Amino acid sequence: MDDQGALLATLYLENGTRTDYSMRNDRALMVGTRLHVHDDEALKREILEEACCSTFAMHPSSTKMYHTLREQYWWPFMKKQIAEYVSKCLICQQVKAELQKPSGLLQPLPIPEWKWKAHYYGFHVQASLDIEQA
Repeated sequence: MDDQGALLATLYLENGTRTDYSMRNDRALMVGTRLHVHDDEALKREILEEACCSTFAMHPSSTKMYHTLREQYWWPFMKKQIAEYVSKCLICQQVKAELQKPSGLLQPLPIPEWKWKAHYYGFHVQASLDIEQA
């Protein structure tokens, strides 16, 4: 464990000031029932890829992926990193696009004729009055 958070958690564990930290027999640091993932970007990326791209996951949204991963793992700024990973995953973005309603071609809104006639007549009458006065 080489990051400062793990070192601090280990100190809390040794001092007994935090009761939610524990050490497994294999020296893995636990936060409650979740495994503390130390500051190793390659390890975090591997966990995120497995959670996102496995056959059973089917590229979940960032919220669903966070809820799944938080049951087993913990690291600082975990939710933010998951959201960034999902936003950069091209397949996740394509899956979400399929779930949206297709936009299709734009259709013009119907124009009510009676409103336009009233404005037209009002403009026409005013214009004819201006010509007569000149």
